[in-house]
Amino acid sequence: MLTLFHAPQSRSSAIMLLIEEMGIADKITVEITDIVRQDGSGHRDPANPHPEGKVPCLVHDGTVITERGAIMLYLTALFPEAGLAPRPGDAKRGAYLTWLFWYGSVMEPVLILDWAKAEVPGVRASLRGTAEINDRLHSALAKGPWLLGEEFSAADVLCHTPFAFYPPSMPDDPLIRDWVARCQARASVGRVKEQDAATLAARAA
Repeated sequence: MLTLFHAPQSRSSAIMLLIEEMGIADKITVEITDIVRQDGSGHRDPANPHPEGKVPCLVHDGTVITERGAIMLYLTALFPEAGLAPRPGDAKRGAYLTWLFWYGSVMEPVLILDWAKAEVPGVRASLRGTAEINDRLHSALAKGPWLLGEEFSAADVLCHTPFAFYPPSMPDDPLIRDWVARCQARASVGRVKEQDAATLAARAA
C-alpha cells in the first residue's frame, strides 16, 4: 500500500505533480495533513509519520520515505513504465540522478539563503551562489527544452518548483523562464492547483 501525506500548497505539491504526470493517482492514497507554516499557522499532525512532521512523506507497506528527491526516485523506480525517468543502463540515468540529488543538496539551500539574505562565507564556499545555480540550469537547457534534453522527467518537475512557487527567485534568463513556463503549462499543474485549492476551501468551511 502506498500512502502520501500531503499538505496543500506546500513542498509536497511537487510530488502530487509527479503522481499526475505518471498517471498513478489510482495507486496512491493521499492523506491530507497539517504542517507548521512559515507564517506560524498550522500545527504538527501526530498522524504524519515524517520524523519532523513535514511533508512530503511517502509510506510504502510500512516503509517511510521522506525528501522530495528520494520520493521521486522511489516512485519512478517503482513505476518505470510511466516514463518519467531514464531506466538503469540508459546513458541519461546518471544525469537524472544528479539533478535529483543536486536539487536538495545545493539548489534549494542556496535559494533559501538568498531569499533570507543570509551571507555565510563557509556555506557560499561550499555550495556557491545563485549565479552558479543559474549557470548550471542554463547550460543544460541550452541543449534541449528539458534538463535531460528532449525528454521531460521528474528532474524537471522538481527543479522548476522554487521558481514557480516564489517568482521573485526567477533569474533574468530567457532559457530558464521559458523552461519554467513550459513546466507550468502542463496539465498536471492545473489539476494539482485545483485539487489543493478545493482542499483548502473545504478545510476552511
